[in-house]
Amino acid sequence: MPRPSHLLILAGAAAALYIYALATDNALLGLLTKPVPVLTLIAWMLSAPATAYRRWITLGLGFSVLGDILLAIPADLFVFGLAAFLCAHLAYLRAYCSRTKHPALPALLLSAITGITLLGILASHGLGSLLVPVALYALAISAMLWRALACGGMAAAGACLFVFSDSLIGIDRFVSAFAAAPYLIIIAYWLGQWAIASSARQDESCKVLTQSGAHDCRSC
Repeated sequence: MPRPSHLLILAGAAAALYIYALATDNALLGLLTKPVPVLTLIAWMLSAPATAYRRWITLGLGFSVLGDILLAIPADLFVFGLAAFLCAHLAYLRAYCSRTKHPALPALLLSAITGITLLGILASHGLGSLLVPVALYALAISAMLWRALACGGMAAAGACLFVFSDSLIGIDRFVSAFAAAPYLIIIAYWLGQWAIASSARQDESCKVLTQSGAHDCRSC
């Protein structure tokens, strides 16, 4: 099993190369390097306890890798990439529901407002045939955000970063493109995925601390 430090070096090198690929418009280098940071997170997950939560998070990371590849291919595979990330959000949603079923009504309200606002902005600029797929995606990511906020901790932080990244994609593609978008999108995305993966490690830490009697992990 690769050491975490080795995975971190690999992820950092791939991230730097992908940023370079963006700056130089090198599609092949981008395709080869974009999935690597999330692949290292999957490898990292393999050393975590085999809980249902970890399995669903790992599955979500796997769908995310597929989405990364589809969106990096120099062809218009946006709908297919959207479908892959939809499956990723559903996997994360299932993971969060396995952790807590607390209704968290303020989080529900915030997530609903976020999803409706973003969908309204995108629809007002004309989604055409993509209206239904984007609406379904907005529903899924809003539900994922709701349950992540109910969980709190790294799960919530990761979900917020993921939503921020996806929002920038929508704005850049359908509202108004801006030069910094690809860089902001990928950095927020990678940080969000790292935080989501770390939430499985949070579970592990909580179990250890609970067994030692050193901490009350009801917030985990």
